[in-house]
Amino acid sequence: MMGLGDPVFWGRLGAGFGAGAVCGFLYFQGLWWQSLLLVDGRPGRALLLTAGRLVLLGGALALAGRAGALPLLAMTLGILMARKAVMRRVGRSAR
Repeated sequence: MMGLGDPVFWGRLGAGFGAGAVCGFLYFQGLWWQSLLLVDGRPGRALLLTAGRLVLLGGALALAGRAGALPLLAMTLGILMARKAVMRRVGRSAR
């Protein structure tokens, strides 16, 4: 069993958070690109982008879930922080 003093424990948490931040950034940036594609009248590409976003995030969350509850929670935190960063950045460019 891993404890707080185990470096593998912190490595899994860090990896989960980092992977969540990257996946979250790609997911929410892809959401922005999808909205631009829909406005430009390209629903086919928007649909492909949606499928890719869902597969990427779902697969990453499934892998994190296999590593345990805490890495999954760390990944979720990374996704939420990436969402905030992307929305802040997109909010400035959308004005």
